[in-house]
Amino acid sequence: MNYIQSYILEHKNRFINELIELLKIPSISADSAYKNDVLKTADAIKISLENAGCDTVEICKTDGYPVVYGEKIIDKNLPTILVYGHYDVQPPDPINLWNSPPFEPVIKKTEKHPEGAIFARGACDDKGQMYMHVKAMEFMTSTNQLPCNVKFMIEGEEEVGSSNLATFVKNNQEKLKNDVILISDTGMIANDVPSITTGLRGLSYVEVEVTGPNRDLHSGLYGGAVANPINILTKMIASLHDENNHITIPGFYDNVEELSKEERAEMAKAPFSLESYKKALDIDSVYGETGYTTNERNSIRPTLDVNGIWGGYTGEGAKTVIASKAYAKISMRLVPNQDWENITKLFKNHFENIAPKGVKVKVTPHHGGQGYVTPIDSIGFKAASKAYQDTFGKTPIPQRSGGSIPIVALFEQELKSKTILMGFGLDSDAIHSPNEHFGVWNYLKGIETIPLFYKYFTELS
Repeated sequence: MNYIQSYILEHKNRFINELIELLKIPSISADSAYKNDVLKTADAIKISLENAGCDTVEICKTDGYPVVYGEKIIDKNLPTILVYGHYDVQPPDPINLWNSPPFEPVIKKTEKHPEGAIFARGACDDKGQMYMHVKAMEFMTSTNQLPCNVKFMIEGEEEVGSSNLATFVKNNQEKLKNDVILISDTGMIANDVPSITTGLRGLSYVEVEVTGPNRDLHSGLYGGAVANPINILTKMIASLHDENNHITIPGFYDNVEELSKEERAEMAKAPFSLESYKKALDIDSVYGETGYTTNERNSIRPTLDVNGIWGGYTGEGAKTVIASKAYAKISMRLVPNQDWENITKLFKNHFENIAPKGVKVKVTPHHGGQGYVTPIDSIGFKAASKAYQDTFGKTPIPQRSGGSIPIVALFEQELKSKTILMGFGLDSDAIHSPNEHFGVWNYLKGIETIPLFYKYFTELS
């Protein structure tokens, strides 16, 4: 371990500068205006994997953005670890809420990161965490300490649903054959409280459109006489929760996994300060489903949230208009046993059925994925736990995450292997939000910990 620390200390500035250069590229997969930047990032990842010691690296075309694949096979009789990550990032909007430009990375100290954090879109999700694996690979190959085979699969469409990766995985099962999949796209409880994510929620993401009159109307001449799509849409959305914040879609909870009192009691052992939580978000009270704690609401319970809503006139000044159309984007986070395609159908049927006369409703499914739970008695989890013990000096806490990585369930279905989620970000790192950042300490600690996972997984296999 001391040798790893010495290597990191020697190359620390280079490791940071390389990540900063990667973060400067606006690889926004959701916006076609950034197509060349996304492709440029794929090229950069290819070069990085080659420099890190992969013997074979290729950019694999898909119907969308390419998958960067790399491998180093030292002995076919040894275990093979498949590393997954993504090089695309979320759109940075709203730009005006960033304290520094999202693609001009800067290092600033924060309360949670007194040693400094890199502020940029993609710093934590997922360029920074993905790049930890590239640098860990560099350490193992340059010091002749790679104990097993390794494969990399880095995609460019995670933030838009990974639909083309699913096809790539199905068509390349032999190429991707492995003994365990390793991902760093999650977080941990705190820098002094390491944790390993053992569960992810699934996802169903839809867009709804409500149409009233065939054109925008003068609100004085027509107000009160025709259905206003914006008014109707907000009422329909409001009806999706009852007074206990329970989702009202018929059949929504039919397959929800109910954890035992014992399991919930184990979860409750994780350090958590409700007052600190509220302070960090600048809120005076938490909000959610009755009967569950804050940590349960955002991990083991399903949710339904409006992610965007628009219609009518939103420019400066006033324009008295009844809009012809109103729109909203809605995401549902799902727990294990809830099938995302079934939930999407239930939502569509319900939303169309509650529409009043005078409007037409269209529901467009975008993407989704299944939830996932990894067993804590697997070789992979044990290897990860030993690695954290070495570098943090503490046994990591198993923790379920509220986030989703839809492709993980498909990995198990198609590749027949378990996934280990070794995340090094913090909840306060503002992923998907303005001022996203990733602690320098966390970045380097990940590079230090990952090689030990390789070591222990090989020894335990």
